[in-house]
Amino acid sequence: MSARLNPFASPTAGAFLKHLVPAAMTLKESSLPRSTQELVALRISQINGCGFCVDMHTKDAAAAGESAVRLNLVAAWREATVFTEAERAALALAEEGTRLADRAGGVSDDVWNEAAKHYDEEQLMALVLLVATMNFFNRVNVISRRPAGDYVPGQYEVGPAHLGKPGTAEMS
Repeated sequence: MSARLNPFASPTAGAFLKHLVPAAMTLKESSLPRSTQELVALRISQINGCGFCVDMHTKDAAAAGESAVRLNLVAAWREATVFTEAERAALALAEEGTRLADRAGGVSDDVWNEAAKHYDEEQLMALVLLVATMNFFNRVNVISRRPAGDYVPGQYEVGPAHLGKPGTAEMS
């Protein structure tokens, strides 16, 4: 499969993403645990069928020390015993936040309240922004058919000055 578009080749998209990508990267510096961020990003990407992001977040999480067992069980997290209660709450929030059209009223109070038991307001906001951002990047990548498989762990962990240059920060 080959990509339909390269968003960084478009002046309009490049200018837009030049601001969004660094903003999204600030989430990595939040107090929301990095392992939780990668698990959530992976689960959202699985739901949306974004092969590029599944590849990226699986490899980045593994490079950061995440176990193969946990990565392989993200898609079946409800049945798995390897996730903490906090991680399970984040994954539930991510799923409901990704599947907004599946239920009237969006994220249920039960799911929100469970997440709020485990995360403070700053972490909850980071989680909400992560869900929204991942859904954006997944949609851009799926619509443009960005291929998966060639991602190298950490290749996009750079600053905004490198945006759009080959092998530098682009889209999650």
